[in-house]
Amino acid sequence: MATASETPVLDTLAAMTVDSVERCGLTPDMFMLTRIAALAASDAPPISYVANIDPALKAGMTAEQMQDVLVAIAPIVGTARVMTAAGNIAAALGIAIAVAEAETQGQG
Repeated sequence: MATASETPVLDTLAAMTVDSVERCGLTPDMFMLTRIAALAASDAPPISYVANIDPALKAGMTAEQMQDVLVAIAPIVGTARVMTAAGNIAAALGIAIAVAEAETQGQG
């Protein structure tokens, strides 16, 4: 039986991500570009973007590159998915900013 955890879903997702990174030969920025494209293609909710925005920024991705990814995949995934993805990325960025501000205020 698996070890009990208070966050089994997050722990599983983290382990899957680590495994994916270790098995992938893409550079960190290309890895994150690919993940953003996959999130958009799968019509992922904002929380999925929240989990990927910070690593994407740490990998050197810019907001412009995220927009470029959406432009590149638009003919394949369609207008509705791209518009939903753009809104979800904006929501995720807002959530990430709010969390960072709360952490900063908690430290001050």
